[in-house]
Amino acid sequence: MEQTPSLMGAHEIRVRLGAVSRQRTFELTRRADFLAPVADLAQGKIWKTVDVELWMSTHGRG
Repeated sequence: MEQTPSLMGAHEIRVRLGAVSRQRTFELTRRADFLAPVADLAQGKIWKTVDVELWMSTHGRG
């Protein structure tokens, strides 16, 4: 059975970064070296959690 990937939006990224401001989260997710979202929903963009955590481990917390 295939497992559904864990996803996160801007709020979850913000929490993982240590409760940075919404503006800072927006700036980070718009950087050229940040991941492309897997979807752009009405509520906002979403990313795979594993990809975001990998990005954070290689780029630091922003």
